[in-house]
Amino acid sequence: MRPRANSGAEPLSIYISVPFCRSKCSYCNFASQVFPAARQSEYIAALEQELEWTRERESSLGESCATLYWGGGTPSLLPAALFTRVMTALERHFPRQPGAECTLEAAPGTLQSDTLDAWRRAGIHRVSLGMQSWQAAELRASGRLHGPEHIAADLRTLRAAGLEEINLDLIAGLPHQTETSWRDSVERTVAAGAPHISIYMLDVDEDSRLGRELLAGGGRYHAASVPADDQIAEFYEYGIERLARAGYRQYEISNFALPGHESRHNDGYWLRQPYLGLGVDAHSLLRSAAPGAEDGRDLRWSNLDSLEAYLAAIARGELPRAETIWLDAESQLEEACFLGLRRNEGLDLNRLEREFGEAALAPQKAELRAMAAEGWLEENGDLVRLTQRGRMMGNEVFARMLH
Repeated sequence: MRPRANSGAEPLSIYISVPFCRSKCSYCNFASQVFPAARQSEYIAALEQELEWTRERESSLGESCATLYWGGGTPSLLPAALFTRVMTALERHFPRQPGAECTLEAAPGTLQSDTLDAWRRAGIHRVSLGMQSWQAAELRASGRLHGPEHIAADLRTLRAAGLEEINLDLIAGLPHQTETSWRDSVERTVAAGAPHISIYMLDVDEDSRLGRELLAGGGRYHAASVPADDQIAEFYEYGIERLARAGYRQYEISNFALPGHESRHNDGYWLRQPYLGLGVDAHSLLRSAAPGAEDGRDLRWSNLDSLEAYLAAIARGELPRAETIWLDAESQLEEACFLGLRRNEGLDLNRLEREFGEAALAPQKAELRAMAAEGWLEENGDLVRLTQRGRMMGNEVFARMLH
């Protein structure tokens, strides 16, 4: 029998990681790989075990689920029976609140009628379609297995199944992308009429094949045909302007929605609301300290980032954690500042001062004023938010908020 949870703790947002893909995209820096389908049942059994142990051992968890997000990887590859097993276990341990937002990521070309039926029965009402582009050449160069025809067909399928809450992903900076092809992709995305759209600028780091090649100055994975940084920035700015004209409100650096269709799950991350991540490379944040911990500290942990290591930890009877950190008040304030700046509404300095104290906030306010003088931030009373230039320099702005 599990210990009684903290009934005073906030409801949780829950993230389920599915690390399986049909192919590994060249730009992908997530902990996902191509694995035999037989590994899926083994993984789901381990994930159920992690869920049970976490519920038993973390007494500071809340009792219910406010939002649920299936990410990856490609959650839409899971057979209906395995998906249903996890949803049943989740409902047993963390009953969903009325009106809970439930999202699942899907790759174009992977939708099946039986899985769609299982999603609907389990309460999934929002699907994020990771299409990235409407251009066949860009998709092929990135290692995607779908074409624009699959995107159009999947949109029809989702709507016929009653799944109207759809997000469409675009990436600015794919190999072979040009101003003409980017504008065409944006136009076709607007014409598709999905209520939510995400635009990401290509990440260049050591965690993807394309990123490593770009950093090394090589030409594999079509690296030589990746647009220049300033051109990628122009693509992003055009996307912002075009979506605004179409009625989409940018509420976060990468996210745009028609009124009333913002993602509550994603917004919760930027507001530092408590969340529980389950599965390979999933992350968690608990706002209530566990018994015996120093009062006022938040608990953050990350899971192991490989399937084999994750499964081995579960087999040993251990929670599959890679790192656990207790965040003191200074760290919490830093996080609140740089995460809050991702949101177009920006930071409410009055609220932060009430939560953390005037003295603690003073160094952050000085840094914010310095960046405002450089044109990266704008002030409106007690609200501070990124300017358009600041959004382009987001990573540098966020780094300056960490001392």
